[in-house]
Amino acid sequence: MHGDGLMQAVLDAAPDTNFLGHGGPKMTAVGGTENWLDKSAVMGIVEVLKQYKWFKMKLKEMLEEIIEKQPDVLVLIDYPKFNLTLAKMVREAGVDIKIVYYISPKVWAWNKGRVPKMAKLLDKMICIFPFEVEIYEEYGLPVTYVGNPLVDELGPIGSDEGRDPNLIGLFPGSREREVAKLFPIMVDAAARLYHRNEELRFAVPAASEKLAEQMEKILEATSMPVEGLITIQQGGSHELMKKAYCGVIASGTATLEAAWQGLPYCLVYKVALPTYMIGKLLVKIEHIGLVNILAGEGIVEEFIQGDADPCHIERALELFIKDPEHRSKLQERLLETAATMGKPGVHVRAAKELLNVLS
Repeated sequence: MHGDGLMQAVLDAAPDTNFLGHGGPKMTAVGGTENWLDKSAVMGIVEVLKQYKWFKMKLKEMLEEIIEKQPDVLVLIDYPKFNLTLAKMVREAGVDIKIVYYISPKVWAWNKGRVPKMAKLLDKMICIFPFEVEIYEEYGLPVTYVGNPLVDELGPIGSDEGRDPNLIGLFPGSREREVAKLFPIMVDAAARLYHRNEELRFAVPAASEKLAEQMEKILEATSMPVEGLITIQQGGSHELMKKAYCGVIASGTATLEAAWQGLPYCLVYKVALPTYMIGKLLVKIEHIGLVNILAGEGIVEEFIQGDADPCHIERALELFIKDPEHRSKLQERLLETAATMGKPGVHVRAAKELLNVLS
């Protein structure tokens, strides 16, 4: 989504620009890029290791493509381990090219020791969180904060207008492994809540047809009485965030989107146990939720690993339903925090920085 927004803004400013590379279907529709999301959308040490050979092959292919085509600038978007490895390979190959990073790696959470190496590899860092600027400036890497692109993609900041008091949103993520681990827990919690309040309804957005089929199979396999209780819809996550009364959301960008829409929620996440144990050693921050990180405090409840269970989710959602004051206070804090993500025009500002590097 962010790649698509950047490409469109670059074309508006410089219509003769040509693209080549790898991204998602939105970027592919603009032209010149290959859709590789089906296999590249994995997260976690164990999950990545299972596809190690494929990633190694893609790095080799991309390097060969860059050497052959000799583009003027290489734009890396998020996805730090792969992209920083590619940047290092490009530099070692002696390719004369500018390298710009859009959507900074979360070095503030994982490893600030990466920053000096990044300063040697990159020509420009374009950040989407204000607190990231100081980190890169310390090591002499040219950096600009442009705001968070979600501001452009989500439209006006949300409110309580038009919400259904009996609709609860379930957001298990956009990766197959996330859905496999989190959706069954959400289904269980939904069944428990419905058992005590039969006016409640639940909806879950599927990011693709493949994920929708996976969710259907999970519903069919559950032992809980959920027939007709949960509606699976193709896409429409933002609309659901506007209509639902509250929700449960997998850790990630969706938690920021929900904050912008004013949807009170609790956060859940589970990964493979080895990934979790290593992550516990590496992560340097108190919270994993982006909204909590932006707010500087735990305004949203986080249920991680063993705590990501139906009972915790049920209790959190029931509190939203039964205690309007609690729900209202959280909604107010979410909207306040979301408002710190910057002003509209993020992709335009990012495109300007990219074109400045080119010129």
